[in-house]
Amino acid sequence: MSILYWLALGVVAGFIAKIIMPGSGPAGWIMTIVIGVAGAFVGGFIASHLGFGGVHGFDVRSLVIATGGSALLLFIYRRARR
Repeated sequence: MSILYWLALGVVAGFIAKIIMPGSGPAGWIMTIVIGVAGAFVGGFIASHLGFGGVHGFDVRSLVIATGGSALLLFIYRRARR
């Protein structure tokens, strides 16, 4: 998957994760992209170890996995910030 797909997936996944988990958190497009792309990696890692497969393109399954990873990272970020 090219870097542009990762960035697009990161923007969408980070934005959806912020909608799912409103509240204080990293703001701005750059942090949304960073959390989204990192969430895609984390979600893909966890999903592949659980037998669901990883993130392999811009499809619904990959978006759900990346959004779950982004939400997990937002949760960890907010807990660590307290």
